[in-house]
Amino acid sequence: MFGGLDNSSYLCGRISKTTMDSKRILNFLKAVMANNNRPWFQAHRADYDAARAEFERGVQQALERIISFDPSVVTQSVKDCTYRFYRDTRFSPDKSPYKNHFGAYINAHGKKALRGGYYIHLEPGGCLLAVGNYWLPTNILTACRNEMMGNEAAWLRCVDTPDFHRYFDDDGITGWEGPQGFGLTKLKTCPAGFPRDYAHVGYLRLKDYCAWHRVADSFFEGDGWLDEMEHVFRTAKPMMDFMNSVIDDYE
Repeated sequence: MFGGLDNSSYLCGRISKTTMDSKRILNFLKAVMANNNRPWFQAHRADYDAARAEFERGVQQALERIISFDPSVVTQSVKDCTYRFYRDTRFSPDKSPYKNHFGAYINAHGKKALRGGYYIHLEPGGCLLAVGNYWLPTNILTACRNEMMGNEAAWLRCVDTPDFHRYFDDDGITGWEGPQGFGLTKLKTCPAGFPRDYAHVGYLRLKDYCAWHRVADSFFEGDGWLDEMEHVFRTAKPMMDFMNSVIDDYE
């Protein structure tokens, strides 16, 4: 959709005036949560198609906005960024066939890339924004930790800012359970081979560099959410760029 366009020409035709209908999306997802079975879904396929179209409208707007400050994702389309609504139940005890959320991951190298990107998640009672990466193999984690220590001042300029603390401080809570956070999983102690008395050892304990912030279901209503989303994403982007400068050497 955006391939072959330079950033300046693309932004001349920037964001659509009509924002997505987030209430329609969340109401449909609430209905799915109460009726997660194939007969119900087939009977309400038109509702799914309408909700999906609204979400894709929002992803289109988010993508256009992100391109304005991160042109690396200009090659991505809405289709590249969105996920199937059908769950893979082969190895899960939960055999519910459908997800209870819509998600989009905007990443210059695609959804399966190791490098960090931007994530938008709509789920009743669980909407959130996230920036960064969700999993890294040990050798890349080690390289990131070494870079962090070797360029400590540059790293702290990325993460030790008022807005970063405001959006992503987690008070020790790990996983998606908290209202916000930095690092979905963390080691209990300093990783092997690194100094335990390092002043910023908490950053070394991270097993991923995902910064997330939960938002109210009403966050995506109206047109203002794009400005708020941009501010959250811009706040975490320096951290992500720092890590991507290491990760890109391995992809």
